[in-house]
Amino acid sequence: MTTTWRGVFPAVTTKMDEAGQVDITATQRSINRLIENGVSGVIVLPMLGENASLTSSEREKVIRAAVEVVHGRVPVLSGLAEVTLASAKTNARDYETFGAQGLMVFPSLGYKSDPRETAAWYRQIATASSLPIMIYNNPIAYGVDVTPAVLQMLADTKEIVCVKEESGDIRRITDIAVALGDRFSVFCGVDDLIVESMALGITGWVSGMTNVWPKECVEIFDLCAGEKFSQARELYKILTPSFHLDTHVKLVQYIKLAEHLVYGAPEWTRSPRLPLVGAERDFVIATVTGAINNLARA
Repeated sequence: MTTTWRGVFPAVTTKMDEAGQVDITATQRSINRLIENGVSGVIVLPMLGENASLTSSEREKVIRAAVEVVHGRVPVLSGLAEVTLASAKTNARDYETFGAQGLMVFPSLGYKSDPRETAAWYRQIATASSLPIMIYNNPIAYGVDVTPAVLQMLADTKEIVCVKEESGDIRRITDIAVALGDRFSVFCGVDDLIVESMALGITGWVSGMTNVWPKECVEIFDLCAGEKFSQARELYKILTPSFHLDTHVKLVQYIKLAEHLVYGAPEWTRSPRLPLVGAERDFVIATVTGAINNLARA
């Protein structure tokens, strides 16, 4: 397995109409905008893409539509979020036939597995297709932590090439490097830890707010990659209040509303998520418009 992913890979929102139906045209338009602004890959059907709320046929349409509009310009990964191993393996095979070039694999959504079970989950999914795998590690949301010890159990599984690190513990990046060297690419999975993570040597960024500000997020990444941290910090300080929105339980609503404010994308989500109202909506609008104004003055 020679796959090496680097750079900014936005976790793409799935655009919907006001009735909660998938809007393929708007989704393709947003993906094209991301690529034109310099991202290195795209991940459709992440948690931010409302994966668990979509039907199987809708997921197929989203993956095929992404592959079509990307047209080979960057890798297209798909989120794989399932409850059972059987469904995860079936969908891994299917997503490969739909054109996905990699998988970002969640832990089981229905069970908080222990370390041995977690390693077995990822190892078995890796046997289902030839696609390279990024492990989605978000213990805060899912209660399952892919620690360096678990990664050591998976070091001989060649299909697993990357981990999206979202534990919130900045020390984890160095701990992985100490335990495993460069066996796995490590991506930052938390928007408001990207500069800190780049300083510790991560190779990529799975980002929510890149949907909103792709040019600026790519610039932050490139500045850090070039060791120009003082310049990166200036842009980071402008965007960090908005980046904090990526860590909230309502990040889907928050980021879609931010996309709507910045470039007119539809903000609609699917039930049980509802549109933002009242003080919460006002707070998101104020946060995003503050960043818009500060970027214009920068």
